[in-house]
Amino acid sequence: MEREFDVVVIGAGAPGEVVAGRLGEAGLEVVLVEERLVGGECSFYACMPSKALLRPVDLAAEARRVPGVATGSLDVAAVLKRRDEVIHDLDDSSQLPWLEDRGIELVRGHGRLDGERRVRVGDDVLVARRAVVVATGSSATIPDVPGLADARPWTNVEATTAKKVPERLFVLGGGVVGVELAQAWSALGSQVTLAHRGDRLIEREERFASDQVATALRDGGVDLRLETSVTAVSRNGAVRIELDRGDPVEADELLVAIGRTPRTAELGLETVGLEPGKHVEVDESLRVPGRDWLYAVGDVNGRALLTHMAKYQARLAADAILGKTVRLRSDGASSPGVIFTDPQVGSVGLTVAAAKEAGLRVRAVEVETSGNAGGSFVGKDAPGTALLVVDEDRGVLVGVTITGAEIAEALHAATIAVVAAVPLEDLWHAVPAFPTRSELWLRLLEAYGM
Repeated sequence: MEREFDVVVIGAGAPGEVVAGRLGEAGLEVVLVEERLVGGECSFYACMPSKALLRPVDLAAEARRVPGVATGSLDVAAVLKRRDEVIHDLDDSSQLPWLEDRGIELVRGHGRLDGERRVRVGDDVLVARRAVVVATGSSATIPDVPGLADARPWTNVEATTAKKVPERLFVLGGGVVGVELAQAWSALGSQVTLAHRGDRLIEREERFASDQVATALRDGGVDLRLETSVTAVSRNGAVRIELDRGDPVEADELLVAIGRTPRTAELGLETVGLEPGKHVEVDESLRVPGRDWLYAVGDVNGRALLTHMAKYQARLAADAILGKTVRLRSDGASSPGVIFTDPQVGSVGLTVAAAKEAGLRVRAVEVETSGNAGGSFVGKDAPGTALLVVDEDRGVLVGVTITGAEIAEALHAATIAVVAAVPLEDLWHAVPAFPTRSELWLRLLEAYGM
């Protein structure tokens, strides 16, 4: 059966929902195709459950910094129960009324392109009068290591939804997923070993952020193996991991967290002249070049693998489909990101090294994140650094990194300053309230010489 709609959206994760909702609210006839859970990876297997696991860790650490607050060990059963509440026990029924209220039809099944403006779902074909939007996201990359695939490794899916704490957990990868889940499961009682082939963790961040997170993981009992690669894996009950340095490690579970692969291998891209298994390249209106009817938003286009950036792209794509002139302004280095370890790491814009590589004449200044009156109440004596990267020729910020306890909410001010290129002279007159940790902005500007 063939049916026509104004827009067909493949993938009901965060960006797919946003673009469908925005178009539905504008009165377009929209169909949303999803083979798994409406809400996608972030809602059920990534951002939300991982933060539910990490939040008790943050609270316990902060409670220990405040005299007079009773502290004790984490109640593992309660933490996992709360995690399950956050992800609705992997039931997406609560998401459906939102779609219905906007007149969006949901089709369950695997959607794939079937030529221009056509999407096949089983025996049915959905034809788009205006546009097809690809929002299929990404999956964890499994490297070609002998025996790894047969050892039934965890990805973020299993690691964020496990019903019990593994006695021993081996984490392969020192990026965001690796460090967050290593800290979460270690705090819940697992003996964690983390191997990373680089010489430092979270390598895209400033070095001080890498060092502070590494220290926190070690202090929490995580065995860090830097500049170490896995050469072979086998499972016979326990998982045995062979390394290129040091003795083999045995674990009950092995989490692979080395990167993401776009979900395009089975998307039918070949039917519209594109290469399966690759990112779908788009222009600044999120449209696929040479195909004015095809858009791609979120991880699938490879521009910024962050949920909030995927939703931003979705809003722009919807506006473009509605005939508005749009231009992707926040992308790549201007994408803000938070790593929810303790200490947290928030960053936006360029690191010092990246700015210099880009040919900018920059100066960096830094202060202690809690080196102000607000630090007497939040994050007292906790490690943390705030750093500005200033473009000396324009007098604006091109990068900000903040580490420390409970700093995630501080990042948006930095994002506004970087994306809007607010002159430092104007920031000097944006007076932070006393006594809050926002005074770190005043301290930074003073350190710069304002």
